[in-house]
Amino acid sequence: MPLANVQTEGSWIKVYDEKSKRISQMPSNKVELLAIGSNFFVTREGSWIKTYDENCKKIAQMPSSNVEVRSAAGLNFITKEGSWLKTYDRNCKKVSQKPA
Repeated sequence: MPLANVQTEGSWIKVYDEKSKRISQMPSNKVELLAIGSNFFVTREGSWIKTYDENCKKIAQMPSSNVEVRSAAGLNFITKEGSWLKTYDRNCKKVSQKPA
């Protein structure tokens, strides 16, 4: 299901569909919302970057050391890691990289 919006509201991260209907929610305690793709969203939780689906079910995770999430679009998200821009899919599998 496509995501229309994911946002932090008080102590919750809430997920909405294209009709602005809330699909799901999860506690936002120690969770930083970083980016939203078409069917997933990306968070930083302590020393981990994590991806979640529209039901707030964790898809995958990767270490966050020296990783800055720049954006998400479609089915991928982009990070800056040192002097590299790296593209990952929602399963945190590296798709490509290029110099920043």
